[in-house]
Amino acid sequence: MSKFFPFFSKRLTMPPHQPLTDHLSSLRGKLLIAMPQMADTAFAETVICLCEHNTDGAMGLVINKEFESVSLSAVMEQLDITEREENKLSDVYVGAGGPVQQTHGFILHSVDYIRDESRRICADFALSTTREVLGDIAAGRGPESWLVTLGYAGWSAHQLDREIQENGWLIVDADQDLLFDLPRPAVWTAALNKLGVAPELLSLQAGHA
Repeated sequence: MSKFFPFFSKRLTMPPHQPLTDHLSSLRGKLLIAMPQMADTAFAETVICLCEHNTDGAMGLVINKEFESVSLSAVMEQLDITEREENKLSDVYVGAGGPVQQTHGFILHSVDYIRDESRRICADFALSTTREVLGDIAAGRGPESWLVTLGYAGWSAHQLDREIQENGWLIVDADQDLLFDLPRPAVWTAALNKLGVAPELLSLQAGHA
């Protein structure tokens, strides 16, 4: 990951939103919490914000993992973004959004800032992928709340629905703290607590399954 351009594309290429069939509800805008028995170790103790969920499949961003060797300041430098509030970005690391296409950047952000190419996910937050949004964030003109990630998590048609039915994921509403405010290592436990679930008890149950 020595080069970051063209990680941020000109506009989103996500498919248009399509509702699921009558007996299934779209989880777009919800958070997935990985259960301790998650078979795929790449998603162990992850929390994923679902940006799309329809009959063709699902796409989301892991919001609680980071590339500890990839700082946002380094990304700004390689994208030649020179107007920067360094004090706000020097200790910020880029999120590890998922194992798919880690050469693509995504910006999950609050809806106080929306560009024509932004994709509104729900009432409170949106998704953007352009260098211009990153430049506005660097200059202090961007959204109040934001999270920059590389890569995403993807599921084929009905794959996520099967995983949920097999108890691979719990579902919780997204909120400001979980998406943007809490330290990233604290998000998984905080998301479980929001559901009233104790992580230690959940782990014990998984160990005896």
